[in-house]
Amino acid sequence: MSGYLSIFRGRRVLITGDTGFKGSWLALWLNELGADVTGIALPPEGERPHFSLLGLDNLIRHVDGDIREKDTVTRVFEDCQPEIVFHLAAQSLVRLSYEEPKRTFDTNIGGSVNVLEAVREQPCVRSLVFITSDKCYRNQEWTWGYREGDELGGRDPYSASKASAELVFSAYRESFFGLRPDLGAASARAGNVIGGGDWARDRIVPDCVRALTAGRPIVLRNPEATRPWQHVLDPLSGYLQLAAGLFDEPKRYSGAWNFGPLLDGACTVGELADRMVADWGSGATVVDQSQDAPHESRLLHLNIDKAQLELGWRPRWDLPRTIAETVSWYRKTEDGAAAGDVSRAQINAHMEA
Repeated sequence: MSGYLSIFRGRRVLITGDTGFKGSWLALWLNELGADVTGIALPPEGERPHFSLLGLDNLIRHVDGDIREKDTVTRVFEDCQPEIVFHLAAQSLVRLSYEEPKRTFDTNIGGSVNVLEAVREQPCVRSLVFITSDKCYRNQEWTWGYREGDELGGRDPYSASKASAELVFSAYRESFFGLRPDLGAASARAGNVIGGGDWARDRIVPDCVRALTAGRPIVLRNPEATRPWQHVLDPLSGYLQLAAGLFDEPKRYSGAWNFGPLLDGACTVGELADRMVADWGSGATVVDQSQDAPHESRLLHLNIDKAQLELGWRPRWDLPRTIAETVSWYRKTEDGAAAGDVSRAQINAHMEA
């Protein structure tokens, strides 16, 4: 086990959004590390949620709750007395933010305020990792990567909500958290994350898997859009390393951090789909660029120099490995392998990389 990972053994850790794609992977990883994990989130959604496939409700302490309800959030913090907090709960879909903008803002801003308030009120918290998104940056379609100090903003409701959450977090960090010498607080921004267990609608990997398993062609609406693809375990390893750093040296590691792939980790949506077809061993792609589709950015990269130089973090799986591990997860579980066994094996392989 890497040195920084040993800090989680026996620690009280709270994850908001533990029933989500990233949250369920993080909860499993922390459970494997021996942490005392509590999660708060809405009940699992989708046809085969990763949380349920893993049986996480039998491995961690989970509370069905909505972060928009302050009393619920406060009660969970009071009950579990967390030392380390990972805030992942969010409305995370760009297209859904066009359909439900109020829910998006209420969750991603108002719900985040409730979490920050609970951290402010609980002196037990030593380390807070506040996850937002690479889409918090005002996208200029630059060919170079965005740095942590670049301008925030967003054209769509989702991106705007994440930029706003970053501003709210910064206000709490400077007004309250910075006055507590034993509390480290950082925001974490990651790019497009893929991996096994994601069944959300309007996301490229779940859409590809649904088409491949049904023997249908993959329909692409924006094949030329370039994204910084990374396996879910890569940014999660960054969150874990950041949380450990905040716990030991709170002032040194507080602030904003990018966690993305290396430069060769970016490719177009069309290229990603073609690679998935090749790894799957069958399938095809077709393009349907609807004229009434909502705006989506075509180019977005993160600069990860800060995380590499100051935190000592780097992504461990390149793009071919990322896609291969993702396809392998779906293939193995489709063939009857237990999701928990496949996910644990990938976590162990990632730690050994």
